[in-house]
Amino acid sequence: MTKLNIWIQGARPKTLGAAIAPVLVGSSIAFYENSFNLLISFLCLLVGISIQIGVNYANDYSDGIRGTDDQRVGPVRLVGQKLASAKSVKAAAIIFFFIACFSGLLVSFYSKQWWFLLIGLSAIVSAWTYTGGPKPYGYAGFGELFVFIYFGLVAVLGTIYAQTLFFKPYFLVYAVSVGFFASAILVANNLRDIEKDNLNKKITLAVKIGESKTRILYTSLMILPFILVFVLFIVATINPNMGIGATLPIQLLALPLAYQCIKPVLAKAKNRDLIPILVKTGQTEILWAFLVALSFITTF
Repeated sequence: MTKLNIWIQGARPKTLGAAIAPVLVGSSIAFYENSFNLLISFLCLLVGISIQIGVNYANDYSDGIRGTDDQRVGPVRLVGQKLASAKSVKAAAIIFFFIACFSGLLVSFYSKQWWFLLIGLSAIVSAWTYTGGPKPYGYAGFGELFVFIYFGLVAVLGTIYAQTLFFKPYFLVYAVSVGFFASAILVANNLRDIEKDNLNKKITLAVKIGESKTRILYTSLMILPFILVFVLFIVATINPNMGIGATLPIQLLALPLAYQCIKPVLAKAKNRDLIPILVKTGQTEILWAFLVALSFITTF
């Protein structure tokens, strides 16, 4: 593996679906609401991807210097596996956070919503303190909450509002659904590492609630987005005057892929056997988001 490939793997590209999906959904809703702006959509995508890569490098750095990455399975750990210096990984995280900040500044400028800067700042601080700082909240079982808020609610609603400059209640259903998928990725990750995290005193949510409940939580997070949007479709069909996007529920076509994720988790797959599940969870989210976007774009 070349040095460039090592850094690419360290960025964990297979997790980038969690950054792409909310912008895809949010931009398609803006299109449906006749407010789509290609430049703002691109900048929102750049913000999301930069924060995702930045937090991956930041976690690699923080976990690496703590020694909690020394004996893990799964993606490349640059610091833990001594593939790169802690200083260089920290610098990489800062560079991507800077890109996110600059892109966010441009979103604020073009949308004329300067309060977005406060949201962006809170996202950067939360990304760093997930595993960094004296009291990382990722070591206290709150990682999934961060992911739900910033890669679900903030990312989807922010992308929509930056283009439409208004809010409708049905936007929230899609934001929550994307947040569930994003959280499921972290739940799968922490389920895979539950034994090592327990030994290293890294108290993730999976460690807190135990293996059995974590498997149930994962299954719920993977199913709920399909249920929520389908219920929204039924409600919008029954009462078309509610101002809800009554798009065809073609996102149900992603259910077979979701089932491929859920089945081994409920069958008690462990450790390395969960690595493919982590990848497929991200694929399910991006497929679901693509189908949702398609439904909005093709509805007139």
